[in-house]
Amino acid sequence: MARVTVEDCVDKVPNRFELVMLASHRAREIASGGALTIDRDNDKNPVVSLREIAEETQTADELRERMIESNQTQIEVDEPEEDAMALLMGVEQDKPADDDMSEEKLLRALMEAQGPK
Repeated sequence: MARVTVEDCVDKVPNRFELVMLASHRAREIASGGALTIDRDNDKNPVVSLREIAEETQTADELRERMIESNQTQIEVDEPEEDAMALLMGVEQDKPADDDMSEEKLLRALMEAQGPK
């Protein structure tokens, strides 16, 4: 494929705006050292990215996911609840005992922990 036209790529990515976004993201990846999936043939990065999309060596779904990840500033990680984590690790859950310290006992224990003045 000597020349890349928008029509070659619109079959793969129907929305032209999205095509421009994906191709520009891929061109930036190439500029920052990303590996090429086709021969460069003395073309510039935007043309190479369009050729990759047209030849489907870079799928639109993969490019879309990478573009979204690159724009995320905060990634939420689902961490298991502490109780569920304790169950997974075989540790007994940290539950308050029935004979918890009264406020007076707690103050006395704190005073003893400080030691003499």
